[in-house]
Amino acid sequence: MKIHLTTVFVDDQAKAEHFYTEILGFVKKHDVPLGEGARWLTVVAPDEPDGTELLLEPAGHPAVKPYREALVHDGIPLAQFAVTDVTAEHERLRALGVHFTQEPLTMGPVTTAVFDDTCGNLIQIATQPR
Repeated sequence: MKIHLTTVFVDDQAKAEHFYTEILGFVKKHDVPLGEGARWLTVVAPDEPDGTELLLEPAGHPAVKPYREALVHDGIPLAQFAVTDVTAEHERLRALGVHFTQEPLTMGPVTTAVFDDTCGNLIQIATQPR
């Protein structure tokens, strides 16, 4: 068994598509219209086109809003993405205007930082020990 797909709920799919592809650097994998303006919109890591897909799903379900608001209020990231160098990625993203809620923080062998994805979520980036 392996993870094939995971979801990030977003306020606006067009805005999310721009942020996740143009700012974060993911590549669009699927973009299928579902009616009423919704799309099955997934992105993948550019170096893993057949890897785990991230679904940028509309946040329309009534349970999503209070869930995400509680996570953001408590400073809890909705998802974590692996990067080779958190400090370098932090500098790159900050130069592109990304707002960080947690600057790079090293805890033993792991370094993390947390940013606002502009779509209603906090996202953590982390460098894992090798």
